[in-house]
Amino acid sequence: MSTINFTVLSPPESLKRDIECIRITTYEGYEPLYVKVCPKGFPGIVYQIANDGSSAIDSISVRTGRVFNIPPFFLHGQGSEPSIMHFKNKPYSSIQVVLKPHALYALFGWEANSLHQGLLVSNQFGASELEYQLKSASTDEDRTSYLCSFLKRKMEETDKRDELIEQTLEYIRDRISSISVKDIVAAFHISERQLQKRFARVVGMPPQLYIRIIRVNEALQLMKSGRFERFVDIACALNYFDQSHFIRDIKAFSWLSPKSIMMKVSEFHCDEAGASYL
Repeated sequence: MSTINFTVLSPPESLKRDIECIRITTYEGYEPLYVKVCPKGFPGIVYQIANDGSSAIDSISVRTGRVFNIPPFFLHGQGSEPSIMHFKNKPYSSIQVVLKPHALYALFGWEANSLHQGLLVSNQFGASELEYQLKSASTDEDRTSYLCSFLKRKMEETDKRDELIEQTLEYIRDRISSISVKDIVAAFHISERQLQKRFARVVGMPPQLYIRIIRVNEALQLMKSGRFERFVDIACALNYFDQSHFIRDIKAFSWLSPKSIMMKVSEFHCDEAGASYL
């Protein structure tokens, strides 16, 4: 992805609980781009614009269909399918606020499973004024400031937290190589039924699916790191039941087999926002 430049910023201290990172992307070429994106279970807010002022994204494809007429500014759900971002043949820039898995619930008060992989335009999440500010701003620094101010106001207005589910998300992240739903139930003294219900409401998907997505992202990071020569060693490091299970999960969330990824690993971009490749 040498033609695309990524800058990843940490969120302000006041928003670190709910924002994973802020990623600024620029592209100076004139070839159409088809960027394959692996899901990471994170919702987000995106402002993306071509050099002529139009939306830079022509369409977004997932296995179940393709969406056209992508707005320049939108909020997206957490997603559990790999996608392909079809960009126009124009230079563009984008700012992506990567929200933490629980943030739709904590910042907006929504049940996250109501949005999932969908998109909302600005007037659907109370951000019409913010969109005007983003369009009027002349620098990415100003746009980032507007976005953070908006989210800080949302945090102050919304009083919805599920502390237990936020703790389980940290628990999963710290133990991704060996975690299971049974482990979470035992550690937090909650019934599996209650865990499933609350996790779906706050995160937008079942805990089993979220664990699979996070484990695949960890596998992609390990592939990119160069620490392992064989993908079977990565499968062992992450305690996959067997090699076929590992291959099935990688294909489900990245479009490619582990062998193909190992051969194309130099083309992958991995950071706090997730993994993608051309």
